[in-house]
Amino acid sequence: MNYRKGHALLISVDELASRMGDGRLRIIDCRFDLLDPDAGYENYLAGHIPGAAYANLDTDLAAPVKATTGRHPLPDASVLASTFRRLGVNRDTAVVVYDSAGGATAARAWWLLRWLGHDNVRLLDGGLPAWQAAQQPLQEGEVEVNPGDFDAAPQIGCVLTSEEVEAELESGELLLVDARDAARFRGEVEPIDAVAGHIPGTRNLPFTAALNADGTFRPEAALEALWQRILGDSKDVAWSAMCGSGVTACHLAISALLAGYREPRLYVGSWSEWIRDSGRPVEAGADPDT
Repeated sequence: MNYRKGHALLISVDELASRMGDGRLRIIDCRFDLLDPDAGYENYLAGHIPGAAYANLDTDLAAPVKATTGRHPLPDASVLASTFRRLGVNRDTAVVVYDSAGGATAARAWWLLRWLGHDNVRLLDGGLPAWQAAQQPLQEGEVEVNPGDFDAAPQIGCVLTSEEVEAELESGELLLVDARDAARFRGEVEPIDAVAGHIPGTRNLPFTAALNADGTFRPEAALEALWQRILGDSKDVAWSAMCGSGVTACHLAISALLAGYREPRLYVGSWSEWIRDSGRPVEAGADPDT
């Protein structure tokens, strides 16, 4: 399913800098470190793009973890809408999200806003490193924003559940792309989750493959070639994205859209939810198509 409404996906540092002071613009800092959950906010306080509010991956962009969920469950739509209102998002706000990891976590905020029906959201290409490389200013400390009037209108058919993955795996209809790095996908290492490997039949495309060395996105032609190898020639093929916990999977959605392919369903639970049930199949080794 593709529910784009014509808004651009990325914004450059130059364009963002030219719009600073625009009251219709809201910037959200999404920096986060899985191994040090407090680091993102601490780094935000030390210096962020002027006017940016901070969104925490664990507490703002995910629901509390339960026994059957992955590490970053999908929040309730009404709760998430309240979070975005607190961050200053209005119905007509143009939102820019960024991090310092090539969009790895900011893509989650991008996807969540689109899931709630707010397509006017863009990812800062290159993130904070690109902003700093352009010698743009930083602001220290917390930013107080006026609450917004954002309303949630969740889009139907955007989310893939574990039960649907199991059913599609059994029927042979599964076209699921995993954004984790190749070594984790193959089951050679697993620094975060209790079980290594991947869902049988899943294809592997590390989200970093879409990025240049400086963390900006590769040119459209390069992205198209990248995705053609994974999804084939048809730009309208139905597919789904996953990762460790439904975060970098959102990055796959952006790169695929930039390449001209349709938007995927997101398996929000991803690997960390899949392995909660020991009866679900697990596979190791390389993706034969990569």
